Amino acid sequence: MKLLKLHHTNTLEIYSADTKSTVSLPFVENGISAGFPSPADDFLDISIDLNKEFVKNPSTTFYGRVKGDSMINAGLSSGDLLIIDKSLEPIDNKIAVCFIDGEFTVKRIKIEKDIVWLVAENENYKPIKVTSDNDFLIWGIVTTVIKSV
Repeated sequence: MKLLKLHHTNTLEIYSADTKSTVSLPFVENGISAGFPSPADDFLDISIDLNKEFVKNPSTTFYGRVKGDSMINAGLSSGDLLIIDKSLEPIDNKIAVCFIDGEFTVKRIKIEKDIVWLVAENENYKPIKVTSDNDFLIWGIVTTVIKSV
C-alpha cells in the first residue's frame, strides 16, 4: 500500500489511501489463544486484505497518524494510525478529524443545538467551543485505530 502525505501538523499527519492495491495476509479466523497454543494454529490457509476489511468508501478514505496525547484516554496514542472516512455524517460523541483555524486536530465532537465542542480525552486539555469566529470543518470521522506498539 502506497501512502501519499497530504498534510502535516504538530497534531496529525494525513495521507491519501491507495486502495487499488491488495495485500493478502495470513489470517487466523477462529481467534488467537491468549492461553495455551492450539494445534490448529499450524494451518493458516485463510488470508485477509486489510483494504477490503477496513475501507468501506475508498474514494473518501484517508489515513492519519496521531501526534500528541490529547486523546490518550480514548485509546489514541501518539504514533497510532487512524482510518478516516470523509463521507460519514458527523454524529454527537464520535471521534473526528477537524480542521479549525488552519490546523488539523482529532477530538471527540459534542453537538448541542447550535454549538459544537471539540473535546479532548485527556484532563490536561480544555474543551474547545467552536464559534462563528472560527474557520471550522469536521473533515472526517475516525472509523478504525491501528495501534502502534
